[in-house]
Amino acid sequence: MGGSLAGLLAAHVLAGHADRVTVVERDRVPDGPQPRPGVPQSRHAHVLLESGQLALDSLLPGFTAELRAAGAPRVGMPQDMVAWSGAWLRRTAPTTHIHTGSRTQLEHLVRRRVLANPVITTLESTETVGLTGDASRVRGVLLRQRRGADGAADDPRVRQPRTLEADLVVDASGRGSRAPQWLAALGAQPPQEESIDTGQAYASRVYRNTGAHLGTEALAYWFYPSPSQTYAGGVLPLEDGNHLVALAGLRGQEPPTDDAGFTAFAARLPHPYLHEWLLTAEPQTPAHGFRSTANLRRRYDRPGRRPAGFLATGDALCTFNPIYGQGMSVAAMSAVALRDALADPRRRPTTRRVQRALFDASRQAWDISAGADRSMPGAVGNAVASRAVDRPVGWYLDRVQQRYAGDPVLVGPVFRSVLTLTTPLSTLFAPRMARAVLFGPVAGTPAAPPMRAETAGG
Repeated sequence: MGGSLAGLLAAHVLAGHADRVTVVERDRVPDGPQPRPGVPQSRHAHVLLESGQLALDSLLPGFTAELRAAGAPRVGMPQDMVAWSGAWLRRTAPTTHIHTGSRTQLEHLVRRRVLANPVITTLESTETVGLTGDASRVRGVLLRQRRGADGAADDPRVRQPRTLEADLVVDASGRGSRAPQWLAALGAQPPQEESIDTGQAYASRVYRNTGAHLGTEALAYWFYPSPSQTYAGGVLPLEDGNHLVALAGLRGQEPPTDDAGFTAFAARLPHPYLHEWLLTAEPQTPAHGFRSTANLRRRYDRPGRRPAGFLATGDALCTFNPIYGQGMSVAAMSAVALRDALADPRRRPTTRRVQRALFDASRQAWDISAGADRSMPGAVGNAVASRAVDRPVGWYLDRVQQRYAGDPVLVGPVFRSVLTLTTPLSTLFAPRMARAVLFGPVAGTPAAPPMRAETAGG
């Protein structure tokens, strides 16, 4: 259920274990890299972290080379980005790279590779309206053709729900999944939900750069938010030579989408350079807003009266505040977890065991995103309250962040590898790292935006 990145990659994995895999997609599948109504966030900033690149290359060998050949920009961190995270980050040699091309381009390339498999078929302009089976096993889905899908869709007989039988149903329908209600209708127990919502809202717009600095001395600009500085935003390069500008603020501080308001909002950031860049850049599109940024996790991994034959993945399982850029990477990592769980010769891949593997694939991203948002002013939700054990960990992580911007040798690279999901959170507490965090000095950081990268000699 769902033909976006998580659904496509799950279908790719399942094609190695099934005679037939059907992808049910409510939108028409575009021929090229165009936005779809069912992916409203596709017009906004997306990054593919190193963890996502590794996962995609494992699933679709050579994919990142194909992505690069299609023009997707590759930004070395921290060297290629002028960035603020409580202080200006030193622009030293990169320890990781992110891809900043559009979501539509990446999804198009994945779709082309995945749907080339004859085992996989797609039902376009079709929505899932329920599950079939009972509390012990899901046996299929109820489908309905969407109105306006074609001339016949106006015929009420075509709009009647029909059943598609399946040995396994995978919910990849996104953060708006209705599977919990459908499971309850079968007599099963819906999952508990954990949520943290800062009310953060985005506005994004594509520009053409007219200056000489961006694209030569730096590839991107970015301001990260914090509890004491809640505005965020920046400029990321796209595959067509344009740049995407994203601005964000918390509840009551939402960026406007009109021309003058969008530009003026950038002046709220800690330094005027982004606002000044907007005054000379040429807008290529209107500004688009987006407000569904809550962290939401559905605990299918916990014991309960749930049927076999049903799995949740992607945003239908765990969705994160997009400011942290984790969603596409976690979708790819979840597909790898699905592949490995199904192929494990030591254990029978029961529904509960495989669902647990999918949950584990998203756990670190949740800990980062939810942990950061929990401390933001005005955050609401049933997972906002911190535990006693969280306080010393929070104190330690504050010290990590104080040293992150100015330490290019140890704290910076290690913290960055955790944020890009390539090393576990426990790496932050390794003995060498702990000594630097607990007893080491806070290294100096640039006093002004570092518009040029540091040379090898510092």
